[in-house]
Amino acid sequence: MPVVESSVIVPVDPATAFAVSQTSGDVRLRWDPFIRSQRFLDDATAPAKGVRTLTRHRAGLRMVSEYVSYNPPTNVGMKMVEGPWFFATMAGGWRFSPAPGRDVGHPEHAVTRAVWRYSFTCRPAWLAPLAERIGSWLLSRDIQRRINGFARGCADPVVLAAVREQAPPSASHPGLATPDRT
Repeated sequence: MPVVESSVIVPVDPATAFAVSQTSGDVRLRWDPFIRSQRFLDDATAPAKGVRTLTRHRAGLRMVSEYVSYNPPTNVGMKMVEGPWFFATMAGGWRFSPAPGRDVGHPEHAVTRAVWRYSFTCRPAWLAPLAERIGSWLLSRDIQRRINGFARGCADPVVLAAVREQAPPSASHPGLATPDRT
């Protein structure tokens, strides 16, 4: 099973980085070059394990994904439930951890290492060896563009303000947020 991965260091704490990664609507469109739209399905109003989403790629492809893990502020994982015919399987996930040099006593000086990973298999089986090599190359380019966009989002005052606005009143950290839902 091919795996593609990219990582970046961002100038926010892990809770804020996690919250940025889970934004949706106009906030998500500010940083994510991949999507045209994304929304929760089945009357869900917030991400959680078992929640499904519909994502439309800018080129028109659509995918229904399901959260298989949701553990703020450290990791989140999703798997494809329905998607483009050429994927037999597709999954993705984020991991967030304090980056070396983080000043624990001063959250405003925190830095986070964010890792984004895809794993997939292609079909039909007879074409999979070639399709997976091509897919690895394409998805490597895609994930790099997306994580670069994510890094821009983690420095974008509009994105950060939206994430902090969405933080529940009882959150112990301003970056731990429920994403906006559109």
